[in-house]
Amino acid sequence: MRPSIYIADDHPILIKGLTDLLIENKYHIIGTANNGKTALNFILKNEPTIAILDVEMPLLTGIEVAKECLKENISTKIILITLHKEVQLYLQAKKCNIYGYILKEFALEEIDLCIKSVLNNTPFFSQKIKDILNFTEDDTSILNNFTLAERRILKLISQHKTNKEIGHLLFLSPRTIEKYRSKIILKLDLSHKTGALLKWTQKNKHLFT
Repeated sequence: MRPSIYIADDHPILIKGLTDLLIENKYHIIGTANNGKTALNFILKNEPTIAILDVEMPLLTGIEVAKECLKENISTKIILITLHKEVQLYLQAKKCNIYGYILKEFALEEIDLCIKSVLNNTPFFSQKIKDILNFTEDDTSILNNFTLAERRILKLISQHKTNKEIGHLLFLSPRTIEKYRSKIILKLDLSHKTGALLKWTQKNKHLFT
Protein backbone atom coordinates (compact mmCIF):
# COMPACT_ATOMS: atom_id res chain seq x y z
CA MET A 1 0.00 0.00 0.00
CA ARG A 2 1.38 3.38 -1.06
CA PRO A 3 2.03 5.96 1.68
CA SER A 4 -0.69 8.61 1.79
CA ILE A 5 0.04 12.34 1.84
CA TYR A 6 -2.20 15.21 2.93
CA ILE A 7 -1.44 18.90 2.26
CA ALA A 8 -2.76 21.99 4.06
CA ASP A 9 -1.88 25.56 3.12
CA ASP A 10 -3.94 28.72 2.69
CA HIS A 11 -2.11 29.61 -0.55
CA PRO A 12 -3.82 27.80 -3.48
CA ILE A 13 -0.81 28.27 -5.77
CA LEU A 14 1.50 26.46 -3.35
CA ILE A 15 -1.00 23.63 -2.84
CA LYS A 16 -1.30 23.19 -6.61
CA GLY A 17 2.47 23.33 -7.10
CA LEU A 18 3.15 20.75 -4.38
CA THR A 19 0.27 18.51 -5.46
CA ASP A 20 1.30 18.50 -9.12
CA LEU A 21 4.94 17.82 -8.25
CA LEU A 22 4.14 14.98 -5.83
CA ILE A 23 1.66 13.33 -8.19
CA GLU A 24 4.28 13.56 -10.93
CA ASN A 25 6.69 11.79 -8.55
CA LYS A 26 4.12 9.01 -8.02
CA TYR A 27 3.06 9.98 -4.49
CA HIS A 28 -0.51 9.32 -3.32
CA ILE A 29 -2.25 12.60 -2.39
CA ILE A 30 -5.43 11.89 -0.42
CA GLY A 31 -6.61 15.43 0.20
CA THR A 32 -5.88 19.12 0.73
CA ALA A 33 -7.15 21.91 2.98
CA ASN A 34 -6.79 25.68 3.25
CA ASN A 35 -7.03 26.00 7.04
CA GLY A 36 -5.69 24.27 10.14
CA LYS A 37 -9.00 23.20 11.62
CA THR A 38 -10.06 21.26 8.53
CA ALA A 39 -6.58 19.75 8.37
CA LEU A 40 -6.66 18.62 12.00
CA ASN A 41 -10.10 17.02 11.67
CA PHE A 42 -8.98 15.13 8.55
CA ILE A 43 -5.73 13.94 10.12
CA LEU A 44 -7.44 12.77 13.32
CA LYS A 45 -10.00 10.81 11.30
CA ASN A 46 -7.79 9.37 8.54
CA GLU A 47 -4.22 9.36 9.91
CA PRO A 48 -2.40 9.82 6.58
CA THR A 49 1.20 8.64 6.47
CA ILE A 50 2.45 12.21 6.07
CA ALA A 51 0.82 15.62 6.48
CA ILE A 52 2.51 18.66 4.91
CA LEU A 53 1.29 21.72 6.81
CA ASP A 54 1.84 25.45 6.46
CA VAL A 55 3.02 26.90 9.78
CA GLU A 56 0.71 29.92 9.44
CA MET A 57 -2.88 29.08 8.50
CA PRO A 58 -6.33 30.38 9.46
CA LEU A 59 -8.16 28.84 12.46
CA LEU A 60 -5.22 26.68 13.58
CA THR A 61 -1.53 27.03 12.77
CA GLY A 62 0.55 24.11 11.57
CA ILE A 63 2.29 24.03 14.95
CA GLU A 64 -1.06 23.90 16.77
CA VAL A 65 -2.15 21.01 14.55
CA ALA A 66 1.14 19.23 15.26
CA LYS A 67 0.65 19.73 19.01
CA GLU A 68 -2.83 18.20 18.87
CA CYS A 69 -1.58 15.24 16.85
CA LEU A 70 1.18 14.68 19.40
CA LYS A 71 -1.33 14.88 22.26
CA GLU A 72 -3.67 12.42 20.54
CA ASN A 73 -0.78 10.06 19.72
CA ILE A 74 -1.53 10.22 15.98
CA SER A 75 0.88 8.22 13.81
CA THR A 76 0.92 10.79 10.97
CA LYS A 77 4.38 12.27 10.40
CA ILE A 78 4.18 16.06 10.19
CA ILE A 79 6.24 18.14 7.78
CA LEU A 80 6.00 21.91 8.31
CA ILE A 81 6.64 24.49 5.61
CA THR A 82 6.98 28.19 6.36
CA LEU A 83 7.89 31.65 5.10
CA HIS A 84 9.23 32.61 8.53
CA LYS A 85 12.89 32.46 9.48
CA GLU A 86 12.84 32.98 13.26
CA VAL A 87 14.88 30.66 15.49
CA GLN A 88 12.12 30.66 18.13
CA LEU A 89 9.59 29.29 15.63
CA TYR A 90 12.02 26.61 14.49
CA LEU A 91 12.68 25.45 18.07
CA GLN A 92 8.98 25.57 18.93
CA ALA A 93 8.22 23.36 15.93
CA LYS A 94 10.86 20.81 16.96
CA LYS A 95 9.22 20.44 20.37
CA CYS A 96 6.07 19.16 18.61
CA ASN A 97 7.84 15.99 17.46
CA ILE A 98 7.57 16.96 13.80
CA TYR A 99 9.50 15.05 11.14
CA GLY A 100 10.29 17.82 8.67
CA TYR A 101 10.79 21.58 8.51
CA ILE A 102 11.49 23.46 5.28
CA LEU A 103 11.17 27.00 3.94
CA LYS A 104 8.49 27.70 1.34
CA GLU A 105 11.02 29.28 -1.00
CA PHE A 106 12.82 25.92 -1.17
CA ALA A 107 9.74 23.68 -0.79
CA LEU A 108 9.52 22.49 -4.40
CA GLU A 109 13.26 21.90 -4.41
CA GLU A 110 13.43 19.97 -1.11
CA ILE A 111 10.04 18.31 -0.62
CA ASP A 112 10.87 15.07 -2.46
CA LEU A 113 14.10 14.61 -0.49
CA CYS A 114 12.23 15.48 2.72
CA ILE A 115 9.45 12.95 2.10
CA LYS A 116 11.90 10.17 1.23
CA SER A 117 13.81 10.88 4.44
CA VAL A 118 10.63 10.90 6.53
CA LEU A 119 9.39 7.65 4.99
CA ASN A 120 12.66 6.11 6.18
CA ASN A 121 11.86 7.40 9.69
CA THR A 122 14.65 9.98 9.45
CA PRO A 123 13.60 13.54 10.35
CA PHE A 124 14.50 16.17 7.76
CA PHE A 125 15.27 19.69 8.98
CA SER A 126 16.44 21.78 6.06
CA GLN A 127 20.09 22.77 6.22
CA LYS A 128 19.11 25.87 4.28
CA ILE A 129 17.13 27.30 7.19
CA LYS A 130 19.89 26.39 9.65
CA ASP A 131 22.33 28.28 7.44
CA ILE A 132 20.03 31.30 7.27
CA LEU A 133 19.52 31.29 11.04
CA ASN A 134 23.23 30.70 11.66
CA PHE A 135 22.07 28.03 14.08
CA THR A 136 23.22 24.53 14.97
CA GLU A 137 21.57 21.83 17.06
CA ASP A 138 24.54 22.01 19.45
CA ASP A 139 23.35 25.45 20.59
CA THR A 140 20.54 23.92 22.61
CA SER A 141 22.91 21.51 24.39
CA ILE A 142 24.51 24.46 26.20
CA LEU A 143 21.57 24.57 28.60
CA ASN A 144 22.28 21.00 29.71
CA ASN A 145 25.23 22.42 31.68
CA PHE A 146 22.90 24.39 33.94
CA THR A 147 20.59 23.51 36.80
CA LEU A 148 16.89 24.37 36.59
CA ALA A 149 17.45 27.37 38.91
CA GLU A 150 20.33 28.60 36.73
CA ARG A 151 18.20 28.29 33.58
CA ARG A 152 15.43 30.30 35.22
CA ILE A 153 17.90 32.99 36.19
CA LEU A 154 19.36 33.09 32.68
CA LYS A 155 15.88 33.56 31.23
CA LEU A 156 15.16 36.44 33.64
CA ILE A 157 18.53 38.04 32.87
CA SER A 158 17.63 37.89 29.19
CA GLN A 159 14.52 39.91 30.12
CA HIS A 160 16.77 42.62 31.65
CA LYS A 161 15.75 41.79 35.23
CA THR A 162 18.05 43.04 38.01
CA ASN A 163 19.37 40.82 40.82
CA LYS A 164 16.79 42.34 43.14
CA GLU A 165 13.93 41.68 40.71
CA ILE A 166 15.11 38.12 40.03
CA GLY A 167 15.45 37.45 43.77
CA HIS A 168 11.92 38.74 44.35
CA LEU A 169 10.50 36.48 41.62
CA LEU A 170 12.40 33.39 42.82
CA PHE A 171 12.09 34.12 46.56
CA LEU A 172 15.87 34.41 46.92
CA SER A 173 18.11 37.19 48.19
CA PRO A 174 19.94 39.45 45.71
CA ARG A 175 23.21 38.13 47.19
CA THR A 176 22.19 34.53 46.35
CA ILE A 177 21.34 35.61 42.81
CA GLU A 178 24.78 37.21 42.53
CA LYS A 179 26.37 33.89 43.55
CA TYR A 180 24.33 32.11 40.88
CA ARG A 181 25.46 34.66 38.29
CA SER A 182 29.11 34.06 39.21
CA LYS A 183 28.67 30.29 38.76
CA ILE A 184 26.95 30.81 35.41
CA ILE A 185 29.72 33.13 34.20
CA LEU A 186 32.32 30.51 35.13
CA LYS A 187 30.41 27.77 33.29
CA LEU A 188 30.18 29.96 30.18
CA ASP A 189 33.79 31.10 30.53
CA LEU A 190 32.70 34.74 30.21
CA SER A 191 34.41 37.89 31.38
CA HIS A 192 33.29 39.23 34.76
CA LYS A 193 32.95 42.66 33.19
CA THR A 194 29.57 44.30 33.76
CA GLY A 195 27.14 43.39 31.02
CA ALA A 196 28.98 40.34 29.64
CA LEU A 197 26.33 37.89 30.85
CA LEU A 198 23.47 40.08 29.66
CA LYS A 199 25.06 40.30 26.20
CA TRP A 200 25.36 36.50 26.13
CA THR A 201 21.69 36.01 27.07
CA GLN A 202 20.60 38.50 24.41
CA LYS A 203 22.64 36.73 21.74
CA ASN A 204 21.20 33.35 22.81
CA LYS A 205 17.69 34.48 23.68
CA HIS A 206 16.20 31.77 21.45
CA LEU A 207 17.38 29.17 23.97
CA PHE A 208 14.99 30.45 26.65
CA THR A 209 11.70 30.42 24.69
